[in-house]
Amino acid sequence: MQSFTDPTGLTGPSGTPGTSIPSSPSGPPGSTGSSGPPGPATTVEHTEHTGSAAAPDRPPSAGGAPAGESLPVVAGAATAIAGVGAVLALADIGSPLRAPFTLFFLLVAPACAVGAALRGLDPLSRSVVAAGGAVAVDMLVAQAMLALHTWTVRGGVAAVAAVSLLLFLLAHVRRHRGRTAKSRAS
Repeated sequence: MQSFTDPTGLTGPSGTPGTSIPSSPSGPPGSTGSSGPPGPATTVEHTEHTGSAAAPDRPPSAGGAPAGESLPVVAGAATAIAGVGAVLALADIGSPLRAPFTLFFLLVAPACAVGAALRGLDPLSRSVVAAGGAVAVDMLVAQAMLALHTWTVRGGVAAVAAVSLLLFLLAHVRRHRGRTAKSRAS
């Protein structure tokens, strides 16, 4: 443990540090201890905080489990929320959850479809391009339906679902063709 002298007296009366600035002990060079000037200065014990008490071989996460183990749970929850949003919109069910869940579906479904088609990019670039692609798909569907005077909420959700499904299928076919071409070459 290191001890620092607080010459400003900003520590609380119980000795807990407030917004104090640590300084070196005053006194002649080579002396030990804190033989500082008399007054309101107090000695504050300083310990380093390392973050959490997680094991060094696992990265810390909110629930104590490694981040890789919680990814399927988060993906499943996102899929369930998006599915509920699509069902609420398509079935025209009045619920307070309809608007946020449908909006979640309209953003996540095309983003996942675009992300599936971009397997070669690093994760950050892929997520940025997928988010932009999701907004582009939503805007193109809305503009096409408005130009054709066929806009409805149910129709918009169905059209976004169809475009997303088409993008997923195209990415799957392209990946499948790439695997068969590699297996035939070897």
